[in-house]
Amino acid sequence: MSSKQPHPPGPAPDLEPSVIHPHPLAYLLGLQGVALFRSFNGEFDRAYAEARIAEVRALLDAADEIGGGVDVPVIDTAEGYDGWAPSYDQPRNLMLEREQVMVHRILDTLPVGLALDVACGTARHAAHLARLGHRVIGVDASPGMLAVARAKLPEAEFHQADWHALPVPDDHVDTVVCGLALTHVRDMTPVFAEFARVLRPLGHLVVSDSRGLMDGARLYPMVFEDRDGNPGFMRAWVHPTSEYLQAALPRGLRVLGCEEYAGDRDLVDASGTELIDDEPVRRWTAREEPADIYQLHPWAPVATNANFRGKPSCIVWHFQREG
Repeated sequence: MSSKQPHPPGPAPDLEPSVIHPHPLAYLLGLQGVALFRSFNGEFDRAYAEARIAEVRALLDAADEIGGGVDVPVIDTAEGYDGWAPSYDQPRNLMLEREQVMVHRILDTLPVGLALDVACGTARHAAHLARLGHRVIGVDASPGMLAVARAKLPEAEFHQADWHALPVPDDHVDTVVCGLALTHVRDMTPVFAEFARVLRPLGHLVVSDSRGLMDGARLYPMVFEDRDGNPGFMRAWVHPTSEYLQAALPRGLRVLGCEEYAGDRDLVDASGTELIDDEPVRRWTAREEPADIYQLHPWAPVATNANFRGKPSCIVWHFQREG
């Protein structure tokens, strides 16, 4: 029997950092790691693996040209979305476009009534519900997003409020929708409790959420600008599928449907430009600002596609409150 004592476990990773350090080379090597794992698991041949290893060497040799990371402080979610509000509705956001189709497909089947859009943002889903004939209430923590929503949908009722205490009575609404927002809460249980509280018996809950950037990552480094244009990151968590069920089922919300979007196509072309873009993207070079991952992809287009091809980008749930 060995006399060696087991090493004590290391400290648990900090899942709520106050500062992150998005290093561009770390992202590129991470992409190569995913590609090499897929090759090791039998998806690609020897030549593919050797090419990825050669690219790792080339990236390390180009470290000075790529540059280092910069520290980015945490910003409040409302502040981050205030900074994003003016450009949030711009076209060519694949996440929004794919998620919207999936959510609206469900909303189109629901009985018309009183609908609550939680974390309504710029009223993407609220506007669709209004077109369907619903009377709409929107709730969001970001004044900037609410300003856009009110201008887009002046006939609706909007409130600046926290989703842990929705400004709606018990058993009040027929439909609740929450789009791409639960990633910003670490514990979804109290939020689902609020969804269930405000829903009438047999009311419907439609929830969408993002699935993170890279396979296996528990946090989602969402770097944006605050109200003053300074870079900051909003905390975001990638929730396992089981967490949604653990938050919903004990609240009397039964599952009617669940769908994930996983595009079975490449994300970028050989130049590293997203296939939906009209012009080639400029390759990232060293600078004193957080790296733009889309400008990093030209350094490793094949590895980029290995990470994103077939990876779910969002999940959509359809629940109904029990009668």
